Amino acid sequence: MNLTEAEKFCNKWLPAWTGNSPENLVKFYSPDSYYSDPAVKSGLKGHEEIFPYFKKLLKHNPEWRWYYKELFPDEKGFIVKWEAVIPVRGINIIEYGMDIVEIVHDQITRNEVYFDTLNIFKAYRNKE
Repeated sequence: MNLTEAEKFCNKWLPAWTGNSPENLVKFYSPDSYYSDPAVKSGLKGHEEIFPYFKKLLKHNPEWRWYYKELFPDEKGFIVKWEAVIPVRGINIIEYGMDIVEIVHDQITRNEVYFDTLNIFKAYRNKE
């Protein structure tokens, strides 16, 4: 994948994480894709595991926003360094992280998400 292709993909995919539309988001993933993030470190395999997780995740975070900051394309897809604005009880938490994204036929086959969740947990704990 080249830089232009990675940019085009990110400009469609990252907005799909906002707005509580898991049906739209899961369309970016192949039926047998692999997904992991800090909450599911062991990973999820296929739409039957990923979709229910996305449904719950987006329901609880309908207003978060994701922006790519840097892209590093390679033959399998790209690595994206991103910034996220995550509203938590009236406070916007700004987080930075990265994803490893592998793509075949314009669908994600592997997505590994890495970031520190400590500030998000602190925001939830401090507002109780």
